[in-house]
Amino acid sequence: MTFLSRLLSFFPTLMLLFVLIFLWYFLINPGIFRFLGLLFFLYGFPLIIYRIHQYFYPLKEGISYLKGEEYNPWWGTQQIQIIYNTFPFLERILHLIPGLFSCWLRLWGAKVGKQVYWVPTISILDRGLIEVGDGVLIGHGVTICAHSLKPKKDNLVVFVQKIKIGNYAFISGDVRISSGVEIEEYAFIPYGKLLYPNVKFKATNTSKV
Repeated sequence: MTFLSRLLSFFPTLMLLFVLIFLWYFLINPGIFRFLGLLFFLYGFPLIIYRIHQYFYPLKEGISYLKGEEYNPWWGTQQIQIIYNTFPFLERILHLIPGLFSCWLRLWGAKVGKQVYWVPTISILDRGLIEVGDGVLIGHGVTICAHSLKPKKDNLVVFVQKIKIGNYAFISGDVRISSGVEIEEYAFIPYGKLLYPNVKFKATNTSKV
């Protein structure tokens, strides 16, 4: 791994350190500025670092390798987002205010339509690599992952591809959506369905009624 890859692997540790410091200061001497500082390091700081990272090392779709002399931008984006995957309650809180979670995803580069309903227990691993149309309903325990990994000798192949969900699609609980999946508008995805990479799921005639 490159020097930058190793450096960013410590980003979650840095995040945790900042959060604990501000939380400690807030607990021993509560104040609005300490509270705002805590919110900044929980939500603002990772987002700013992500946008800077995207400017200098834009995450491109396609195949790349994790190990080697060339830096892999996907690795960096995962380290920056890992706090939300480790502590999912941080994003579940955002669901308490209508529309806030969709706005949050847009800040990460996702395209999200109007009146999208997200059940708070969903898991999104690549926030900037999804396109969701209007009126989509996404159920309990859904996992959306826009990357796939495959071992190749002493290396790992990384396949990154956007996930696209059409208008008014209905995604039932415990569905797994992989990289490159495209779901047609008005499609109904049954409970527990596993959508493999690059699958195109079309709507049936009954689901369009």
